Amino acid sequence: MHDIWNPWHGCRRVSEGCRNCYMFFLDAQRGKDGGDIYRTKAGFRYPLSKDRSGQYKVKSGEMLRVCMTSDFFLAEADPWRDEAWEIMAQRPDVKFFLLTKRPERVRDCLPHDWGDGWENVMLNVTAENQRRADERIPILLSLPFKHKGVMCAPFIGPVSMKDALATGQIEQVLCDGENYGGSRPCHYEWVRALRDECAAADVTFVFCGTGRRFVKDGKLYKIEESAVQSQQAFKSGLHYQGKPMRFHLTDSWGMPIPEALLYRPKFRDKCAQCGMRPTCNGCSSCGKCETERT
Repeated sequence: MHDIWNPWHGCRRVSEGCRNCYMFFLDAQRGKDGGDIYRTKAGFRYPLSKDRSGQYKVKSGEMLRVCMTSDFFLAEADPWRDEAWEIMAQRPDVKFFLLTKRPERVRDCLPHDWGDGWENVMLNVTAENQRRADERIPILLSLPFKHKGVMCAPFIGPVSMKDALATGQIEQVLCDGENYGGSRPCHYEWVRALRDECAAADVTFVFCGTGRRFVKDGKLYKIEESAVQSQQAFKSGLHYQGKPMRFHLTDSWGMPIPEALLYRPKFRDKCAQCGMRPTCNGCSSCGKCETERT
């Protein structure tokens, strides 16, 4: 996927949301151990990679989700993190989405010139249930970031964050059910209640997918295909568009980039009913779809 940057791979389980981690599951299918943590080779400098014409492959205005097969603030990654920060600093025209289950480590891992935050970096914490929301969101609110969000995934228990939303610091809440082996159910009522809290605070809420086990009106639905999970999330009508997030992106000289020159996601017909669309970078036009049809 062109919107993912994995400078390192592998992780350590730290909470109940990690029990059925997709990274460990997929690594095991390949005969690998997800607990093996290593710096990626070809992928480490992905945001700086260029095409044959010398243009960046990642365009101005794109958002990169960072460390989707690890945690950016993992202790084992301490030797590599400074270089990753330097790469982000070299691309002030690109948005970087950081997600962590270790917010208690963040303050000590920030660059020396961080100040009150970089405009192109968004910090998100995972809140898979109320216990983790109560533990992590207060730390998130105390940290110096210009953009903050919460990811309720896997959504394995009801979560209320009304007081945190009222602070005005949280710009986006994403939620998704659980996938792969041992998937625990996500309940419609949990999603609806959290969506209503976000709407009341005018905070964007994105219901990305139902997960493999979804409960509505007391009935358990088994939804095996991820595409169908996203479609059902879209059809639920639970997405809410709140106040827009405004990233003041600049070029390498610190000059603002006009909106007309920023990347705009391109979507295909099949994307029209995808729950992930509001937070998606769009299609990279890699041609894979055409290949699969032939």
